[in-house]
Amino acid sequence: MYENRFTNRMRWVDREQSEGIQYPGIYICAITDEDLSSKDFSWITNIVYVGMTNSVKGLKGRLKQFDNTIKGKSGHGGADRMRYKYQNYNELVNKLYVAVAPFTCNVKSNSPEDLRTMGQVAKFEYDCFARFTELFGYLPEFNDYAKSPKYSLATGHEE
Repeated sequence: MYENRFTNRMRWVDREQSEGIQYPGIYICAITDEDLSSKDFSWITNIVYVGMTNSVKGLKGRLKQFDNTIKGKSGHGGADRMRYKYQNYNELVNKLYVAVAPFTCNVKSNSPEDLRTMGQVAKFEYDCFARFTELFGYLPEFNDYAKSPKYSLATGHEE
């Protein structure tokens, strides 16, 4: 069920080529030296972050915020935690992969159908947390606030 909802994995630098990226949805990041590009999504221990967006800018906008934060700006909490551990952007993006699960809807609409779809996005994120935890016994590293400090807070470099 979960696996079929996601695109194939793609290199971080290729993230904007994904279909449906203009819509809200879920994105799952993995860090590995293995080339995962174009591989089917599956649950692996290399998954380090599960995120979601219901914003007007969709997945494209949220992934841009994530990218800006791992580059050194602020704006994304999970990326700020990732930056604490991976401070060299170029080294990180060479082994960072993402798969997305877009949900087609109009986030500006108050129609019952669109509101339900946006609720499905939020629920699906928690379903993904639950599935990962069922399989591995813990949350993805940068979703675990207690175990993963933010770069900006640890270094005093909030921007």
